[in-house]
Amino acid sequence: MFARLFRTIVVAAAVAGFAAGCASPPPQPETMRDPGVNFTNFKTFGWTAGGAVDAGDAPLKLLDANIRAAIVDVMKRKGYVEAPAGTTPDLRMAYETASAEKLENNPVRVGIGVGSWGGNVGGSVSMGSPSVRNFTEGTLVVHAIDTARNAEVWQGRVSGKMTKGSVESSAINQAVARAMADFPVR
Repeated sequence: MFARLFRTIVVAAAVAGFAAGCASPPPQPETMRDPGVNFTNFKTFGWTAGGAVDAGDAPLKLLDANIRAAIVDVMKRKGYVEAPAGTTPDLRMAYETASAEKLENNPVRVGIGVGSWGGNVGGSVSMGSPSVRNFTEGTLVVHAIDTARNAEVWQGRVSGKMTKGSVESSAINQAVARAMADFPVR
C-alpha cells in the first residue's frame, strides 16, 4: 500500500515538474538602440511637440503627468538634465500607451502533499481543470529622438497584465523603470 502511494506521488511530482517547466516567464522589456549613436554626446532632454493630453480630460491628464514624471526621474538618474523651457534639448522624449484584450490559458494544475504525524504517513494528490480567461494587456513604449538628426535613437517597450492598481503612480514608476532599464547611462 505504501509503495503504491509513493509511486503515485512520484508520478504526480514528475507531471507537476513537467508542467511547471512548460510555463513561460512574464514578458521582458524589449529595447532597440541605434548602434551608430554615441549617447555621451547627449546631455539634455525634453519632450516632443504635440501629444499632450487635452486639459478637459482630467483622468488622462493625471496619467500623462505620472508617466512623464517617471520618465524624467529615470532620465535624471541616468545622468541627463532636463532642458530649460524655451531651449532645444539634445534628446526629445515621447511615449505611447496601448491596451489589448487577450486570452489567458491556465493548464491543468497538479498538487502534491506528503506528510506524517506521529507514526502515520499520509499523502495526497489533486488536479485542477484547465481554464481560459480574458484579461487586458497594457503596453508602454518610450522613444528617444535625436533632435539634431530628427531620428529615433532608442526605444523601450514593456507589456503586462493590467490590474486595478496599474494606473497608480507606483505601478507606472515600475513600468517606466522596466521599459527604460537598458537606456544608456551618461
